[in-house]
Amino acid sequence: VQLQASGGGMVQAGGSLRLSCAASRRTSSSYGMGWFRQAPGKEREFVAAIIRNGGLTYYADSVKGRFIISRDNGKNTANLQMNSLKPEDTADYYCAASAGDWISENGADYWGKGTQVTVSS
Repeated sequence: VQLQASGGGMVQAGGSLRLSCAASRRTSSSYGMGWFRQAPGKEREFVAAIIRNGGLTYYADSVKGRFIISRDNGKNTANLQMNSLKPEDTADYYCAASAGDWISENGADYWGKGTQVTVSS
């Protein structure tokens, strides 16, 4: 599976951005999907995940209530709506996928290239 993330950019604190991830093959029946991020000088961290049929989601505590993950299996895409952004959300964001129901908080089978998100105060 090849993953292509897009939608990053620069926004002021309190603003919103929507990231999209396009998969190269059908993901609906085989792959859990999600997002990770890595800020400069920090380790990669889990952000959000969605089960392969889209019926369940879970989030890192740091983004819960502000970010919403969704997927459109007909279009082989997954999205991350990021609201009420904070400067500490600044990072490269990576789309990820794993065979089975879920990705793991510790990693994934497939990765896209990062898309940069910068939140200014």
